[in-house]
Amino acid sequence: MSQGAQSIPNDLNAFWMPFTANRQFKKAPRMFVGAKDMHYTTSDGRQVLDGTAGLWCVNAGHCRPLITEAIQKQAAELDYAPAFQMGHPKAFELANRLVDLAPEGLDHVLYTNSGSESVETALKVALAYQKATGQGSRTRLIGRERGYHGVNFGGISVGGIVANRKMFGTLLTGVDHLPHTHNLAKNAFSRGEPDHGASLADELERIVTLHDASTIAAVIVEPVAGSTGVLIPPPGYLKRLREICDKYGILLIFDEVITGFGRLGTPFAADYFDVTPDIMITAKGLTNGVIPMGAVFVSSKIHDAFMTGPEHLIEFFHGYTYSGNPIAAAAGLATLETYKQEGLLTRGAELGPYWEDALHSLKDAPHVIDIRNIGLVGAIELEPIAGDPTKRAFSAFVKAYEKGVLIRTTGDIIALSPPLIVKKDHIDQIVTTIRDVLGEVD
Repeated sequence: MSQGAQSIPNDLNAFWMPFTANRQFKKAPRMFVGAKDMHYTTSDGRQVLDGTAGLWCVNAGHCRPLITEAIQKQAAELDYAPAFQMGHPKAFELANRLVDLAPEGLDHVLYTNSGSESVETALKVALAYQKATGQGSRTRLIGRERGYHGVNFGGISVGGIVANRKMFGTLLTGVDHLPHTHNLAKNAFSRGEPDHGASLADELERIVTLHDASTIAAVIVEPVAGSTGVLIPPPGYLKRLREICDKYGILLIFDEVITGFGRLGTPFAADYFDVTPDIMITAKGLTNGVIPMGAVFVSSKIHDAFMTGPEHLIEFFHGYTYSGNPIAAAAGLATLETYKQEGLLTRGAELGPYWEDALHSLKDAPHVIDIRNIGLVGAIELEPIAGDPTKRAFSAFVKAYEKGVLIRTTGDIIALSPPLIVKKDHIDQIVTTIRDVLGEVD
């Protein structure tokens, strides 16, 4: 028996797995026991090509030496330091590195432990900022249909994915939603930004008219909606949102948990679309997925609004036990250094055309009704089985795994986001495998 097989527990019942068909999985487990660069190793010794960067997070590939060594060294030197009223050097060093990388004007960072916590932090900052500046009537938050902003109550309230919301009561009050921009009839098989839908940003004007600007604190959107199936904004859409927010004094929040750290071929989607938000949410690629960590970037205007009153008083009553954890900070610094040394934050721009052509070669594959791409992210939307939605894509996911490629599915959409170290032969393998799989599924 292999070492991997020996390491599998003989009882899988205790772990209630997240976002997983638990009963199906535990009947036929898919177990990873190792990883290196672009590949996972399964418990039965097979190599599986990572077509999803884990869960959109392993941007530099797996088990990279600088990151591994940094974690090992930090764990032996300073394992934990209190996050409240105390500090440690690496938290400040990482914050400086991050603001140097961020779009101009985002000069301060708050640390969290995940994308979900980053969203909650951003929403609280936005509400507190309005109150701190004498605009306490601005309590309303505007999200977007099909948006994903994590799984905490604030995130699912501003989020717009039905399955993530329907079981949890009335959620936060005072939330409204913009329409999403997905339009199969007009934009199917677009390469990059689709032509139609920029005018949907003007729906924010309608919402302002309905509620009055004096009640609205912030608008939160993903520049590219990832978890719902890679919905790419039309040209000018995000710029128009920025203009409307500026017009009415509303804060604009970008959720860059997926798009941050090179996914579009620029450090952040804000750079790609040339739109700077007031608050920018990150996680995932910040530490290459190795240690949980998130970072929320805010403008000096927002930060400075809190820096008033007696200096011995806490300015903002928010934070986490593990904010800026020393091991996470070390992982973050090593991850940024890996990105820098290997030019990974712009590699998506270099490989993007090859990725685009490869994905769109599947246009004639069975069941395909749309293909979308931008940078090194893509989606293949499948025709659902009548009366049995999601089954076709899930079957494709299982078959792809059996053939040695990890893909991700959401609804009847195959979502792809390989590590940024991906090579052309890896792209070829992903696409060839998906074509084979689509020829086999019902």
